[in-house]
Amino acid sequence: MSDDEENRLSARAARYVRVGTNVGAIAAKVAGQRFFGMEADNNQNAAALAQALGGLKGPIMKVAQLLSTIPEALPKEYAAQLSQLQSQAPPMGPAFVKRRMVAELGPAWQQRFRSFELASSASASLGQVHKALAPDGRALAVKLQYPDMQSAVEADLTQLKVVFAIHARMDRAIDTAEILQEISARLREELNYELEARHMALYALIFAGDAGIRVPKVVSELSTKRLLSMTWLEGKPLMAFKEHPLDDRNAIAQAMFRAWWFPFSHYGVIHGDPHLGNYSIFEREGRPAGVNLLDYGCIRSFPVKFVGGVVDLYRGLLEGDRARVVHAYETWGFKGLTTELIDVMNIWARFIYGPLLDDRVRAIAEDVSPGEYGRKEAFSVHKALKEKGPVTVPREFVFMDRAAIGLGGVFLHLNARANWFRMFNETIDGFDLETVSERQRQAFMATSVPLPPI
Repeated sequence: MSDDEENRLSARAARYVRVGTNVGAIAAKVAGQRFFGMEADNNQNAAALAQALGGLKGPIMKVAQLLSTIPEALPKEYAAQLSQLQSQAPPMGPAFVKRRMVAELGPAWQQRFRSFELASSASASLGQVHKALAPDGRALAVKLQYPDMQSAVEADLTQLKVVFAIHARMDRAIDTAEILQEISARLREELNYELEARHMALYALIFAGDAGIRVPKVVSELSTKRLLSMTWLEGKPLMAFKEHPLDDRNAIAQAMFRAWWFPFSHYGVIHGDPHLGNYSIFEREGRPAGVNLLDYGCIRSFPVKFVGGVVDLYRGLLEGDRARVVHAYETWGFKGLTTELIDVMNIWARFIYGPLLDDRVRAIAEDVSPGEYGRKEAFSVHKALKEKGPVTVPREFVFMDRAAIGLGGVFLHLNARANWFRMFNETIDGFDLETVSERQRQAFMATSVPLPPI
């Protein structure tokens, strides 16, 4: 290990000790407040927690921002503070990049590219992206993982346990144990670029006949478990179209809707990270023509029965069939359901499904900012659960809800208007569990993606 790498790792270790001490002090303070019957100041405690975590860059920032997008995973004061944390780590310098490339592709790695830009074009919590040219001249995006990310992720997940412990001491309306397990599993998966490559291949198969959705192609001979080379997809940021005519914005929204709901309803898989940077828009003749799906680090696959529960709940709400609604909740593994708890859960269900139940052209929500989408409804649910709960949310819901909220936020950013009811019903038309199960089995086997547990 070189001196600068050793110094970098030593500095990280020192930061973990400091941050762990500070977070532990906050946890003790919150526990003391509860023990002595004092009123906890969530704003003050949240600011202190954000300041403590702000000493770290990398995975914990990704987790913190993720939590801020899940309504009621944490109290709103904590979500507001954590959402302001920076998720980007300092980019690796050219010398550092060269050493990492040698570690992944060997000493002659540069000869395997026609060109390779040592300065990164983008950096994030787990790695950074470099532009390059393949020997055949294709433009590439080369995603290079930062060193020692596995130990960094494990250390950060330890800090996350402390954050959730603070939450548990303040508020027992929602049991977050399953949320912690799900976030941990997905974050560990993001370290495995071989799995991400298989997920990319899966999406390429799903959208092979769709001209409005583009998926990069993996260049396997230039990829490893910590290096992922893929074709470069030209496009503009989604937010660049905010001021475009309504028809343009609606076309983008419809493509985004299809990119999310079609894989779920037909293959039981979702793109679980709604970050705006994970999409770009390609054009034809100066008009938006479709969506580039750029990142496959956070893909969540579901057992087919879970997908069936989503359709059952929708149809139960649409037809006023309470027995079907209850069956959906039971299918997902909710336990100890009472009439009161079902009524509370239906508040959230009607919010998530609301635009899909309304057969008219409309915005996804009225008079709501993207950052506040879902907060009011989550507050109502949380308030009721304090009286009727607690409830343990099955882990499958963490990224399902997060992605749905993120997708709604995209539609709000675009100020799009559509008949979401008809779009959704076209997607689930002819839905059949056996057909989805067989389709999922064939697609997952063809791309070597592990099948979800039954």
